[in-house]
Amino acid sequence: MFAEVSLPISSFQTFTYAVPENLRKDAIVSARVDVPFGNRKVSGIIVSLIHKSSFDGQLKSIIKIDPSTPILSKELWKLVKWISHYYVAPIGLAYNSVLPFSLLKDYSPRKSWFAKFNESANLSTLENLQKSSPKQFLVYNIIKKASPNCMRISTLKDITSNPISVCKALENKGFINLFKKSEEHVRDNIAFSPVKKKIIYNKEQIEVIDNIKSSLKLKKFSSNLLHGVTGSGKTEIFIESIKTAIEMGKSSIVLIPEISLTPQIAGRFKDVFGEGISLWHSQLTKAQRAKTWDSINTGESKIVIGARSAIFSPIKNLGLIIVDEEHDASYKQESPSPRYHARDVAIMRGKIESCLVLLSSATPSLETFYNYKVKKHNYLSLPKRYGFAVYPKVKVVDLIDESRETGKFNIIISGTLQQKIEERLNNNEQVLLIQNRRGYSPTVKCSDCGNIVMCAGCKTPLTFHKYDNNFKCHICGFIGNNEMDNCKECFSQNFLYLGTGTQKVENILKQTFPSARIARVDYDSTKKNDSLVKVLQSFLNGEIDILLGTQMISKGLDFPGITLVGIINADLGLHIPDFRATERTFQLIYQAAGRAGRGEKAGEVIIQTYDKKNTVIKAASKLDLEKYYENMLNDRIGLNYPPFSWVTKIEFIGKNSKSVFSLSNKIRSNFLGGYKGLEVLGPAPCFKEKVNNQYRFQIILKSLKKHDTNSNKLHSFISQNFIENRASLSGSNKIHIHIDPISMI
Repeated sequence: MFAEVSLPISSFQTFTYAVPENLRKDAIVSARVDVPFGNRKVSGIIVSLIHKSSFDGQLKSIIKIDPSTPILSKELWKLVKWISHYYVAPIGLAYNSVLPFSLLKDYSPRKSWFAKFNESANLSTLENLQKSSPKQFLVYNIIKKASPNCMRISTLKDITSNPISVCKALENKGFINLFKKSEEHVRDNIAFSPVKKKIIYNKEQIEVIDNIKSSLKLKKFSSNLLHGVTGSGKTEIFIESIKTAIEMGKSSIVLIPEISLTPQIAGRFKDVFGEGISLWHSQLTKAQRAKTWDSINTGESKIVIGARSAIFSPIKNLGLIIVDEEHDASYKQESPSPRYHARDVAIMRGKIESCLVLLSSATPSLETFYNYKVKKHNYLSLPKRYGFAVYPKVKVVDLIDESRETGKFNIIISGTLQQKIEERLNNNEQVLLIQNRRGYSPTVKCSDCGNIVMCAGCKTPLTFHKYDNNFKCHICGFIGNNEMDNCKECFSQNFLYLGTGTQKVENILKQTFPSARIARVDYDSTKKNDSLVKVLQSFLNGEIDILLGTQMISKGLDFPGITLVGIINADLGLHIPDFRATERTFQLIYQAAGRAGRGEKAGEVIIQTYDKKNTVIKAASKLDLEKYYENMLNDRIGLNYPPFSWVTKIEFIGKNSKSVFSLSNKIRSNFLGGYKGLEVLGPAPCFKEKVNNQYRFQIILKSLKKHDTNSNKLHSFISQNFIENRASLSGSNKIHIHIDPISMI
């Protein structure tokens, strides 16, 4: 017997190994194996079994087949194969996304010492114990008081510096029993405490709930768009849907784009469903990840909440997949391969497992909006805010006009916004401010020679971070401090700190409102697991007056105390050369505005801009989604961009610019005369031409949807040009294939 084994490397080739006689009983497709590869031992998976090999030479043998490894269900294995095909990724890498090779490897749960009162102890000697060993007597009484529960020994350190020796002495005298046991509980520091709510559903919510329940009971695949305005109660719809799934003996997956959204929704779910919930996200430790995976795989957890990789959870009897904020770019994995989109994987998993998929957003992606228009998704609408909450009033502040009137330039907090913040603080109301750029100054310029402080590896300006006095590249992660004291061109120490990041806004707020309680939420301030939860919980409890942050707090969160939302600069990202730039800007403004006025008090939104007449700003300020989306669809159809075409971005990367450009030109010549309906753009330098000392060029392939078979044609075309001969084509350069890219930059 022989096995075709795929390894978690960037190769589409499988490798043939002999299966030793003693391992044949465990040799099945999707089993994890250890094999010799070159001079080392690596892990891989069996993708097929054959009885005869076409290889004439001496074959190496499989070293080990791990029978204890969770084997993928036939449904998940089918999903792995689809991901490999659709996203043009080696099956070993696709498998590694679903069941990481590092998961459970060399892991055993941590064990701790516990003590329990011995019911059969001879208590007649207690008096002697109290006289001869008072410390032991004290510990004994504490353990006895905890009976019938056991007590962790480490909790006794306040009583004695060496509790284990004291407890062993007590065990020798027969008073207690000592034992070790695994730590079963995964410490949860990324969820709010249970959030209780009394809910009375309105007419629209009842209609949506009834519709979802009816679809669930059919036990068939269906894809649904839940289009609810901000504050319409979509989370309550999720809860009722999951309740129905559980009543049917089914499990559910809830995908959330940002970890910042997890604490609140997890707290709400805990109140309703108790502890049968698993959280899956990037901040889990290795031990937590292994324990959580085991809880899901054994069926202990009926609900999984998490970021994009949670779609691969080995949950049993899947009946419902919810993709919250389905428009969010965080659902797309840009690197490493497979470069999948969790929303699209969710739809495919729903088809494979015959379950209901619910895509939810106040600002759906244009593709999802279009698919509902052409009847590919069922449409569920929540057009009103829940309860007595009303949509906020929106005011646009023209920063150019304000500069002319005041004589002040580079205004960050306009007079209008400052006045509105003061009013809220005087009324003990809360304020949310959005500035979608972190750091202090995104650009630092020498005032003497005009030289801009750049990242040598990325050809991009370094961002100055005031709190640790460092210059940082937000692309490659480079950090420089002392070597940046002087201008590299003229050695001047006179720098201008241009542009505005969240740290600069925070400084201004503290100077302007010295008595206000202010907190900042961005990537830099929330690196620790529980720091984000603490800030958001404090804000929910009314312990923070002004919450400032990037786009990570602009959506999904429900804070009824917010009556004012200020968007510091609505123009950020608006003029990036990417066909989705205006869509993302509209969604950011619309979502941020939706955080205001979700409670009993009315809300207000201040949008600051230098481009008041821009169609995106005007549409977002009117909260007119339908009209703006129709306009965007008209623009896209004229340019043959999604949703009217399938798009693939071929990215070429290498250390030598000429070599990379030559490779991209060579590939371009292969594309000529592809097939009817294929449009080829490029090669051209990427918007970020140099990243981490690597040069980047790209070719864009657009396959028009008016030719029905062009999706399959595009995949076949890419396969013919890349999979078979990519290594010989690229040499030392790299070729990355992005199917359905969310960005062209």
